[in-house]
Amino acid sequence: MRVELKKIICATDISDFSNHTISCGIALAQEFNAKLFVCHVVDLTPNVFYGEAPIALIEYQKRIIDNAHEQIKAAIGDARVDWEPLVIIGHPADEISRMAGEKEADLVISATHGRSGLKRLILGSVTGRLMRTLSCPLLIVRDPDQDLLAAAKQKGWFQRILVGCDFSEDSSLAFQYALSLAQEFESELHLVHVIEPSVYNMDLMKPSPLLGEELRQDLHKRLAEKLIDSVPAEALNWCTPKTVVLDGNPHEEIIHYAVSKDMDLIVLGIRGLGLVESLLVGSTTDRVARRAPCPVLSVCHKA
Repeated sequence: MRVELKKIICATDISDFSNHTISCGIALAQEFNAKLFVCHVVDLTPNVFYGEAPIALIEYQKRIIDNAHEQIKAAIGDARVDWEPLVIIGHPADEISRMAGEKEADLVISATHGRSGLKRLILGSVTGRLMRTLSCPLLIVRDPDQDLLAAAKQKGWFQRILVGCDFSEDSSLAFQYALSLAQEFESELHLVHVIEPSVYNMDLMKPSPLLGEELRQDLHKRLAEKLIDSVPAEALNWCTPKTVVLDGNPHEEIIHYAVSKDMDLIVLGIRGLGLVESLLVGSTTDRVARRAPCPVLSVCHKA
C-alpha cells in the first residue's frame, strides 16, 4: 500500500490557533503535488438571529463569508500551491466530513485545543467527531507555535515516525499508512506495542519474582519479533524500523516515548466507539492527540 495525497482539506475556524493547519497543508500539498482545499464552516446558531429580519440575516451571512474568504487568502499568501477556498454554512464536523467525501479527499488536517474531561463533554470536539466520521485519515495538529512549513524545509518531513501496533485490524491499517510515509520520507519507523496488565494479566504469570521476570522478557522478545516481521523486506531499503515494547497505559506510554525520542509524527488507528463511550472515556488515539508533542495521524477503518 502506498499513500498518495492528491487532495488535502485544511479545516480552520479562522482563528490564530487553527490557522497553523494551513501552513501544514501548504507544505504537504507542495511535497505531494496535491490540490489544497481550505475549509471554513460558518456555524450560525439560530439564537443569534432570533427576531432579525430575513434581509439582515442574508446581509450578515454575506459579510461573514466575504470576510472568511479574505482571511483565507491572506493566510495562503504567496505560497506556490494549487488551492481552493471552501466556505460553507452549517455544523463544522458534519460539513467538513461531507466536503471530504464530496471532494474525495485523501487527508483532512484539523487542530485540537487539547480539551479533556467535563470541559470537553460540555463543549464538544469537532476534531474528536471528525476522527470517527471521516472517510479518510485525519492529521491532527496542536501546537500553534510550531512552524511546520519551516520545519519541513529545514530538515525534511517526518524523520521519526511512531506507529502504535496492537495487532488489531485498526492498527494494521495505521501501520500501512505509517510504513508508506516512512518510505516516502526515508524515515525511522518506531513500531510501538504497549503491554497493558489488564490485557495480558501479568499478575497471573508471576509464581515467583525470578520466573515472572523471565516470562516478561520472553513476552517482550516474542512481541518484538512479531513487530519486525510485519515490515516487508523491500521496505528496509527505504526506512529504518525500530521495535519498542513498553509496559503500562497505552496513551501515557506512547506520549512519554514520543517526547523522549522527539517524534515528528504519531500514527494510530481508531476504533468506532459509541458516542457516550467516546465522550466519557475516550480512545487511546483521542487521548494521545490531545497531549502529543507532535502531529497525530488518525486512521479509522471503514467497513
